[in-house]
Amino acid sequence: MSDPDLTSSSRSADPELSEGEGPPAEPPMIRTIAMPADTNPAGDIFGGWLMSLMDMAAGNVATRYARGRCVTVAVDSIAFLAPVVVGDEVSLYAKLLSTGRSSMRIAVEAWRRPRVAEDYRKVTRAVFVFVAIDENRRARPLPTSTLELE
Repeated sequence: MSDPDLTSSSRSADPELSEGEGPPAEPPMIRTIAMPADTNPAGDIFGGWLMSLMDMAAGNVATRYARGRCVTVAVDSIAFLAPVVVGDEVSLYAKLLSTGRSSMRIAVEAWRRPRVAEDYRKVTRAVFVFVAIDENRRARPLPTSTLELE
């Protein structure tokens, strides 16, 4: 399901959604609390839990933009920058970076905040690639007229 229209020339190494020290100004796509059930055997928040939230945030953007079903086809990059601990509020921000014929590159940032403080910290960033699909699960072109996501 790769999209030949999405060339490497449209890729940037580490897109940043946030400017300065705090999270992006727009509302998060997802906000949740890290719970004990989200930990690995060592008691740390499991990276796979955070990555699944990031995939859902990117999926929200992809589905709205494509106005229909989309699938994750790749994670171009992911960087775990700082730990998340049980009880942290985790906010996920996502932004469309580029599009191809049927594909979309979406940057996602995860930010943590202790529930009793305003000390925000970026904990993870990634770029997800989604493809719009039809009812037969085949790649389909993105609509020529799309929703404005900004």
